[in-house]
Amino acid sequence: MLVIGLTLKTVESIFPWHFTASFNIKKDPHSIRVMSWNVEQFTILQYKTHPEIKQQMLDLINQYQPDIACFQEMVAGDNRKAINNLGDFQKRLQFLDYFYSYDTKMDYDADHHFGIIVFSKFPIINKQTITHFPNDYNSTFQYADIIVNNDTVRVVNIHLQTLRFTSNNLQYLDDPIKSDSDLSKSKSILKKLKTGFLKRAVQAQNIKSEIDKSIYPVIVCGDFNDVPNSYAYSLIGEGLQNAFVKKGFGFGRTFSGISPTLRIDNIFADKKFAIHQFTRIPKKLSDHFPVIADLSLDHQP
Repeated sequence: MLVIGLTLKTVESIFPWHFTASFNIKKDPHSIRVMSWNVEQFTILQYKTHPEIKQQMLDLINQYQPDIACFQEMVAGDNRKAINNLGDFQKRLQFLDYFYSYDTKMDYDADHHFGIIVFSKFPIINKQTITHFPNDYNSTFQYADIIVNNDTVRVVNIHLQTLRFTSNNLQYLDDPIKSDSDLSKSKSILKKLKTGFLKRAVQAQNIKSEIDKSIYPVIVCGDFNDVPNSYAYSLIGEGLQNAFVKKGFGFGRTFSGISPTLRIDNIFADKKFAIHQFTRIPKKLSDHFPVIADLSLDHQP
């Protein structure tokens, strides 16, 4: 019982017990609906073979009508020839403003960038892109200061270092060591794990530093590529509320591959916010499931 008591907080961060974790798709007009989703390049690789997937993703976003949407692995461009044209996204999703961050040396092609984006139905009055590791995958994060009714909030959108597993790595994880020849495969995976942990530690420290500087209440969205008992999750979430822990139930898996327990996508909010409801949408349109939370600033003493 003592051990259970000492570890209860950690257990609840992994598996919260909210049996009434329902979600009302009709949003309260006084709350802010926030969505976070790794959109896996917004299906640009399948635009010829499966054009319906992009439309299904847009329909899902419009169905839930987020006021603020943070997307990771966003492939898009301003060029009229761009398959994923930013103006088209903004119009079809009915957003007032957006802020797109990317490293041009990591461009997808001549017409498309690769990065992270904040869409907002409220005005963005200040925006900042911050670089962790120049010319490196997952090299940036961003924040946008947004006027919401009579308040200003800072929305931080992040995509932490991925493990960069290949299809062979994933196959090995499903069917591990059978012979001595497989040891080299395990070493490759261990090396990627080590690189990922070290880079995410630096990224988490940079992000935490910017959160601490904010004069506005903060909302943090993104793909952490790490689990709830990790250093990056704990550091970034320090002093904040996790929407899933407050209102979710179960393991809340957000990544569709490797393990049924991988909750690596999160929405954190300042303690000045009230968290009203949370949902995860388990539709496999990307390799991640979108997560949504309804929040409001608590102005009570």
